[in-house]
Amino acid sequence: MDKVGLLSLATALPPYSVEQSVAKTKAREVFGGRKELFDRLAGVFDNAGISRRHIVAPIAWYEGHHGWKERNRVYLDACDALFRDAATAAIEQAGLRPSDIDGVVAVSTTGIATPSLDARNGPVIGLRDDIRRVPVFGMGCAGGVNGLATASRLAAAEPGSRWLFVTIETCSIAIRLDSDDPAAIVATAIFGDGAAAAIVQAGEPGIAAIAGAGERMWPDTLNIMGWRVEDPGLAVVFDRAIPPFVEAEFAGAVDGMLTGMGRSRGDIGRFCCHPGGVKVIDAIESALELPIGSLDLERDVLNDCGNMSAPTVLFVLDRLIARGLPERTMLTAFGPGFTCAAMLLERA
Repeated sequence: MDKVGLLSLATALPPYSVEQSVAKTKAREVFGGRKELFDRLAGVFDNAGISRRHIVAPIAWYEGHHGWKERNRVYLDACDALFRDAATAAIEQAGLRPSDIDGVVAVSTTGIATPSLDARNGPVIGLRDDIRRVPVFGMGCAGGVNGLATASRLAAAEPGSRWLFVTIETCSIAIRLDSDDPAAIVATAIFGDGAAAAIVQAGEPGIAAIAGAGERMWPDTLNIMGWRVEDPGLAVVFDRAIPPFVEAEFAGAVDGMLTGMGRSRGDIGRFCCHPGGVKVIDAIESALELPIGSLDLERDVLNDCGNMSAPTVLFVLDRLIARGLPERTMLTAFGPGFTCAAMLLERA
């Protein structure tokens, strides 16, 4: 990939929030499965490393029973607001006008929008009517890195063009308190909602240069992570094997992708990783032989916002930018497939 400038990065959160202690109490009150199962797994709320999460509906909404239609209505309303907030902030931070944007990549996997989110909101924020649109579905937590890489490749293919990248996930509307699946209880303990947006352009220095990107997908791992489509809505797939899988496989995947970019692990000043959960963060540090606690910003974002899926790693990057980027940073995120997406940033 020819180097592409990251001109801006913005994040946005929905208007409602819930403290973890309140979430635990409410979840037990309305849990429709076996109470003994909930009590056996309730420690996940205490051990998740999360203090507060931001959600797209008042907490009373989650106490009700909702089908696909109602869940997707909440998804669309929330995504429209978050798209406009994040995209507008990214465009303004880049010192541009909406009419300066030539293309948009929009990533989301927690609902269905047809017309797509970019079509619903582009005209509202002032994007041109000849904007090129690339909506992406199905990447899950890897979508923040993969989507930004896709926007960067499109920008590199047409030097001078400016591409807006937006990723929004409303994981909380998939919370299912009617299920006996242990993964549903874990999801209730860790999921939050949020959005991030960025502007990229080839040939501009920006905040940092996107110098490369890669992806690794493992065969026969479709059941490790994802969504099942069920009548009440999406049901999360979380396999207990995720942390040990990451610990065993991550370093080799990173080394292989870095080799493809002409780099090695020793060239990287900071790994910036999707904080899918405390155990995943621990597994990443172990796999990469990082000192315990190295991924401090990841733990901070998890504590403040929970797991928001695709946007989460960009919240980490936003805090890393504020603190000061090292010469080279590698973004990584895992997602359904099972896949690992990575991106190399070089400080401007």
